[in-house]
Amino acid sequence: MNFGFSEEQELLRATARKFFENECPSTFVRARMEEPGGVTDEFWTKLAEQGWLGLVYPEEVGGTGLGFVDLVVLMEEMGRASMPGPFFSTVLLGGLTILEAGSTAQRKEWLARIASGQAKVALALTEPSARWDAAGVTATAREEGGGFVLSGTKLFVLDAHIAEAIVVAMRTRESGRPEDGVSLFLVPRDARGLEARLLPTMDQTRKLCEVKLGDVRVGKDALVGTKDGAWPAIDRVIQRATVALCAEMCGGAQKVLDMTTDYAKIRIAFGRPIGAYQGVKHKAADMLVEVENAKSLTYYAAWAVDENSPEAPLAVSMAKAYVSDAFRRAAGNGIQLHGGIGFTWEHDLHLYFKRAKGSEFTFGDATYHRERVAQLISL
Repeated sequence: MNFGFSEEQELLRATARKFFENECPSTFVRARMEEPGGVTDEFWTKLAEQGWLGLVYPEEVGGTGLGFVDLVVLMEEMGRASMPGPFFSTVLLGGLTILEAGSTAQRKEWLARIASGQAKVALALTEPSARWDAAGVTATAREEGGGFVLSGTKLFVLDAHIAEAIVVAMRTRESGRPEDGVSLFLVPRDARGLEARLLPTMDQTRKLCEVKLGDVRVGKDALVGTKDGAWPAIDRVIQRATVALCAEMCGGAQKVLDMTTDYAKIRIAFGRPIGAYQGVKHKAADMLVEVENAKSLTYYAAWAVDENSPEAPLAVSMAKAYVSDAFRRAAGNGIQLHGGIGFTWEHDLHLYFKRAKGSEFTFGDATYHRERVAQLISL
């Protein structure tokens, strides 16, 4: 593993940071939080023009053809800006699922449309049980009339209300192993019987939906991958999306640390900057240690996933467990060290605190992943 970044990755980081500073200031973020869509057409088009919507998709379908670590570099900068909108749901969830499991025709059509900014695609996986494993997939799809009939409810589906299509994980066969009998279907959002309803959330930069499938009929061409055998592809997508989320959280934690240390240098108390006092400087030092550790675990997990290493599941869970706690603590400590001003909603720290709390539970919180780590090391 190369512990340094390539010249191209450093250029990507610098370009992304400048772009988000210009195009995604906190005023833009706050405005999008008040809107159901969470993004403007102009901003989405600019992301497409940068080539970021198709960063890891093959060039033959209109993508850029870069590696997963490159995407993680970009996600860190997006987290630093607390970027709103359906990038994560479209590129990391819906798009990667089609890339992993879709047919040649599905990839050619949908990945090209995603990369060009013409389509948004969501992934509907979790259900009222809120489980992230295969046992949580209980909504059913039955074969009928040369196609399938889909029934059930999906919860916490990112951006389903603005997606042109939703990739839905359904139970097509009952078996002894939960991983067997799971299939994927690409369903148009305007399909008869499909209802996507926005849910109230703490982090308004993320738009979560409840998706109800009331006997939704689709043709056999809606099947993504093989019938009953979709879970391995879903698992790979979850691993990659979890690492990308960790990178976004690292970017947010770094921004909180930067804001806090900058404030500690200019806020005067008893004739001295508050950063000169031991109680402040030691807490800031602890924040720095946690942020750097979080980045190390995240980029190791990104490398492991990109290389299809046998260590990838362990690396992903180690990263998510640590980063979930680190970002939440960084955001909380940042607010505390800012004092009274940090507790006002007008201060941008709250954007990151909300993002930290929302991201903490996405794909499983620290407790969930610590248990996975214990299982993976045979404890």
